[in-house]
Amino acid sequence: MKTVGEILSTLFDRQFMEKAHEYSKFFDSWEDITAKNGIAAAAAHSRIKDLDRGIVLVETDHPGWKQILQTKQSKLLNDFRLRFPEMDISGISLLLGSGKPAQEEAKVENIEKRTEQSHVLEEPPAHAAEPAMQGYDAIKDEDLKEKLKKLGQTVAEREKGRYNNT
Repeated sequence: MKTVGEILSTLFDRQFMEKAHEYSKFFDSWEDITAKNGIAAAAAHSRIKDLDRGIVLVETDHPGWKQILQTKQSKLLNDFRLRFPEMDISGISLLLGSGKPAQEEAKVENIEKRTEQSHVLEEPPAHAAEPAMQGYDAIKDEDLKEKLKKLGQTVAEREKGRYNNT
């Protein structure tokens, strides 16, 4: 049986694969480059969005982070040029994004996809007056079911404590 790498190597020529690997390294370098320039925290609030005609497009989630990156823009550009001379990088353009951190946006998208795919409920039972715990039987995803049960127990305990303390 062939590995995925072997199959891809037969589909794409070596030069294409090397270029793809270089682009991957480029996009993954953002955290390192910001850390090297003393603004490591900026990586959690920004991301390399694209490389277009030699211009690195960096998206931030807040105007404050955009300003911080602007103060280091020339140093960031020099680091990109040193690390990736074959990409002919000539500038950096800073863009204000949607307001969500890049990592948070990816997490939200991932959660939404998982929810759509695996957390499908069956038809509610005809006798809807049953205790809430029995409603868990309609959930197909066992992991979700367990987490919801634990959440329900935690909420019930807190509510019980709240009423006992008043």
